[in-house]
Amino acid sequence: MSNPHITLIHPMGNPNSREAALALWETGLLYEIITTIAYNPKGWVSRYLNLLPNPIKKRVADELGRRTWIAPNGVFIRSHPWQEAMRIALIRTGLNKRLGFSLQQTVDWIYAGIDRHVSQHHLQGLDAVYAYEDGASATFQAAKQQGILCLYDLPILFYRMSRDIQTQEANRFPEFASALQAAKEPAWKIERKEQEIQLADHIFVASSFVKNSLLEAGIKTEKISVIPFGAPIDYFTPKPHQDNLFRALFVGRIGPRKGVHYLLSAWQELKLPEAELLLVGLNEFPEGYLEQYKHGVRYVSSVPHTSLNDYYTSAKVFVLPTLVEGLPLVVLEAMACGIPIITTPNSGVTDIITNGVEGLIVPVRDVEGLKEKLEWCYCHPLELAEMGKAARHKAEQLTWNLYRQKLANRVKEILGHGKNSPLV
Repeated sequence: MSNPHITLIHPMGNPNSREAALALWETGLLYEIITTIAYNPKGWVSRYLNLLPNPIKKRVADELGRRTWIAPNGVFIRSHPWQEAMRIALIRTGLNKRLGFSLQQTVDWIYAGIDRHVSQHHLQGLDAVYAYEDGASATFQAAKQQGILCLYDLPILFYRMSRDIQTQEANRFPEFASALQAAKEPAWKIERKEQEIQLADHIFVASSFVKNSLLEAGIKTEKISVIPFGAPIDYFTPKPHQDNLFRALFVGRIGPRKGVHYLLSAWQELKLPEAELLLVGLNEFPEGYLEQYKHGVRYVSSVPHTSLNDYYTSAKVFVLPTLVEGLPLVVLEAMACGIPIITTPNSGVTDIITNGVEGLIVPVRDVEGLKEKLEWCYCHPLELAEMGKAARHKAEQLTWNLYRQKLANRVKEILGHGKNSPLV
């Protein structure tokens, strides 16, 4: 196959999809990127921002900054922004709730819309498509009819295992059921997920934990490649602590899927003096839930990604007691900042973290285990600092450059062997 053409499709353009696009471009495989909003700070949109009043300008610039995606040389980004702009407006104004749509339902609408549009208009002349969970069903069905290779990226646990875990959690904590999405996904969405993995010629995952969830679903091991995401060591770096407070940090969606309620229980029971648990991110718990935890707990809502380095380096340890994950980028960001990790096997980090070296692994739903590890960190500042240095060292070995090299080489192998190979 000479000069193969691959189009990458991702509605939101998160960091791992941008790096995957770069991987394909660096080896001459990338034909086109398709997304919703791809903001270029030096493009024409930024010039019009200067016409807005300063308060509005800052809010719009912050929102667009989250969606920065600049096309590599010679590659066209085909953006479809209007539905996504409408979705953001609905969310920011709260109109989605008044209209009876959850945040997840609005995201599903965008993914299904882009998938359908690509399947109808953007497959001509391609050798392969590279698409992501929940956004590939229609595209893969149309691609199969045209003999186009279907490459699938599953960044989080396959839904069957995720559904089982979240259903168990909803049964344990009925008050959190509304925040445990996989426990109650509609039949049409489950059908899409099943179609995607069956139609995929090859599946890329970031951890053995995700691979195992596919193996349990009956997917053959030769159809799966594990390639861990990279650590952003260039723009997340260690900095000196600005105070002596023992600060444990959580970054991400603050809710039951991430196990934050277990962390809060552990922290409340410990009552460590001169210590703070800092939670940064979107609160998914029921209204008023966080307010009951007053002793040494501080909550900060979503912040610009560019400001996260300061939050990471203000902490002595990063804690992610998650129940369902793939390989969370926040762990790699914290490691890049030289912050040791406390997390669970369900985060998918056992491929990259050795227990007791770069961080500490505790079982899921284990309040006593969290208390023990947090107290150890509190009482052993020198050892904890060494663990942070080890975390940064490991991050330097797990770069995005390495991720891109591994992904590109694997895609080239698959393209070279063709669709009848056991590799696909």
